[in-house]
Amino acid sequence: MSTQDATADQWRKVVQELRADPRVTPRQRGYLELAQPQGRVGTTFLVAVPNELTRDTLQSVLSEPLDDALRTVFGQDMLCAFSIDATIETRADDADTSVAESPDRYRGNEVSPANELQILDPHPVSSNVDPRRRFDRGEYDDRGEYAAAERPRENFNHQEFDSNRYQTIAPYPLEHEDTSRQPHDNGEFLRAEADVQRFQRAAERLDASQGAASGSAMLPVGRAVPQPPSTSAEFGRLNPKYVFDSFVIGSSNRFAHAAAVAVAEAPAKAYNPLFIYGGSGLGKTHLLHAIGHYARDLYRGIRVRYVNSEEFTNDFINSIRDDEGTSFKAMYRNVDILLIDDIQFLANKDATQEEFFHTFNALHNHNKQVVITSDLPPKQLSGFEDRMRSRFEWGLTTDIQPPELETRIAILRKKAEAEDLSVPPEVLEAIASRISTNIRELEGALIRVTAYASLNQQPATLEVAEHVLKDLVTDEGAQTLTPETIIHTTAEYFGFTVAELNSKSRTRALVTSRQIAMYLLRELTEMSLPKIGELMGGRDHTTVIHAERKIRELMAERREIYNQVTELTNTMRQQQRD
Repeated sequence: MSTQDATADQWRKVVQELRADPRVTPRQRGYLELAQPQGRVGTTFLVAVPNELTRDTLQSVLSEPLDDALRTVFGQDMLCAFSIDATIETRADDADTSVAESPDRYRGNEVSPANELQILDPHPVSSNVDPRRRFDRGEYDDRGEYAAAERPRENFNHQEFDSNRYQTIAPYPLEHEDTSRQPHDNGEFLRAEADVQRFQRAAERLDASQGAASGSAMLPVGRAVPQPPSTSAEFGRLNPKYVFDSFVIGSSNRFAHAAAVAVAEAPAKAYNPLFIYGGSGLGKTHLLHAIGHYARDLYRGIRVRYVNSEEFTNDFINSIRDDEGTSFKAMYRNVDILLIDDIQFLANKDATQEEFFHTFNALHNHNKQVVITSDLPPKQLSGFEDRMRSRFEWGLTTDIQPPELETRIAILRKKAEAEDLSVPPEVLEAIASRISTNIRELEGALIRVTAYASLNQQPATLEVAEHVLKDLVTDEGAQTLTPETIIHTTAEYFGFTVAELNSKSRTRALVTSRQIAMYLLRELTEMSLPKIGELMGGRDHTTVIHAERKIRELMAERREIYNQVTELTNTMRQQQRD
């Protein structure tokens, strides 16, 4: 293989890693299509990009995912150097072929010392990143996807969202906003219409290469393709796996599921607000995303925004800091459906509650749908004013209970099918019988059992399941396992301090240790993704998603990782019993 072919193949693998990374959004993948590898000099990989916009996105917004992808492909820490080659943009515009071409697409010229290169710092901190403008914080990963049981309706037709029927007059209209200057990921503004047009052409070429009709008008609603920066599609950040199709229905959640379907079919007409409460890991977030997806399927152009209460708080704080109150109101009040997760985290945050109170009123008064989830019913929410709790009860309040045995078995069976795992029925029943309160823990046990069987090259038998589960299940009456205990125990196990584990250092040993800590926090506690990220050095929740997915995969591939996770779990369970 020639040097150019090797370079193209390496970059193609890097791009594949980035495409599989949940931290990289469909819009950001479009930038990857514009980058072309030029060569490798030692531990520096050289890449040409068409403009500063693409370079800045790769250097700042995608720096951490890019670091991880390079490390995975090359087996060591790599730097990335970028040169700006305006001819790439011209070639991309004139190309008649798809952006997803053969490896020949990546072949560049020989690396010249005269190339004007800008070396990417391995751990850049961009001072101009504005979190408020990062509408695409990444989609949630597949943790807790429930297997298919039934579909609300299949024979619906796409239709335009009826603005008259649903009175989509925005309380804070944006008619006079300067649309020639759209917000970009890093807070800068796009100054050229050509960037948007190029992304649209890239999407059309990609669509054509996959055998679909070209043109954005022919795209199914919600299709994940490269998007131009700042489109209306950014209103919702929905997990594509969290749909009604993949939600297992049982007596514990049947009414909540039916209410969610009704709300998606008739926004602001069925129940407004819809308030769903229940314990952690029972499917509340799944239903929120499913409402958004189904409404988008039914009403083309409907504006859906999903957000958890911690993100709402952060956006509000940033708007105060930057004196951007108007943009915050526009962000949250110019929607047709607002889906807000874990409202309990707004407790005792008086200023944020006040803003949410007015946001709720504005949406409700304009016949916009609001859906809220919580761990407790409205009357039991402490730290909220009576006027707020009473509004939560204006519509319909419904709960989700822990699933019964039959539903737990169905969840495990569909999870095994989705992951292509061979697990006998008696093993599924054994797992479902041992774990009864939390679907996240239930699925985690299935992953542990199948990973152990895979590492030992043996089938997942009942004996294997009993061996794995004996130290995994929490004893009745055991002490609560705190996040601080998990972090401290993990740091001590790997020979680091807690400060080092939470630091920005990205040495391989620290990265793996940090990812294992995040995995255990997610599996052994009821903490939300943003809370885990905040506790682990103030990281974004998408980093937690990536860590969880990575460790889950490595447990089935590397005995060392499986043993480390198992030993840590056993140590912590023993601490609970003592």
